[in-house]
Amino acid sequence: MILGIETAVEHVGVALGDHRGIRAHTMVASDRRHAESLTPMIRFAMQQAGIEMTDLSAIAVDVGPGLFTGMRVGMATAQSMAWALEIPLVPVCSLDALAMNAEMSELTVAAALDARRGEVYWSLYRMRGVGMEPQRLTEPVVSSPEDLAVHLADRAEDTICVGSGFDRHAELFEASPWTQLVGRDALFPSAASVVTLGGHRVMADETVTAMQLQPMYLRAPDAEINWKTREGSR
Repeated sequence: MILGIETAVEHVGVALGDHRGIRAHTMVASDRRHAESLTPMIRFAMQQAGIEMTDLSAIAVDVGPGLFTGMRVGMATAQSMAWALEIPLVPVCSLDALAMNAEMSELTVAAALDARRGEVYWSLYRMRGVGMEPQRLTEPVVSSPEDLAVHLADRAEDTICVGSGFDRHAELFEASPWTQLVGRDALFPSAASVVTLGGHRVMADETVTAMQLQPMYLRAPDAEINWKTREGSR
């Protein structure tokens, strides 16, 4: 039984699943109240699935890229639970989980999240294997949406585009003959996808301890950037 935690985006998601599939899944728009929402949601999902904490065999958690505060809330909760229960953790990249929204597509999949400040986090994928797990064609990066548009145009191949990064900057991609934007129900990664990827990686023995869990930062936190800007102006 795997618990999945999704807090790296604008909502909080919790899911539970095993070899039979997803047993419980809940999501709320957090409005930046990730810390207040997460623990009650975990309790609720466990009640719905009819399981106890001691039934968990691993915890999969979104480690970014995404909202810095949300990422830290999810990771800290996952670490605390893993320490207490003495179970492994599975770090899941938010873009890997987001690419799962493309489902069974045989085309190249581009996953992009709005990184704010006029940037996007993105990576390209092919869906491979029995479980159609996303396999990276490029490593996750942060760039301007214009740079992403140029990259996709240069590849000149049909591409399924999922995520809030494409929705936020749709005007750059809608006119391209190579890009197909997926609807607004596919803007963010889900906790169910985090569980699914977590299950694949547990089977492959790709787990870490609570001490080894690391966030995927593609740029410095806004607070750090603002502080450096302030110091540089003195």
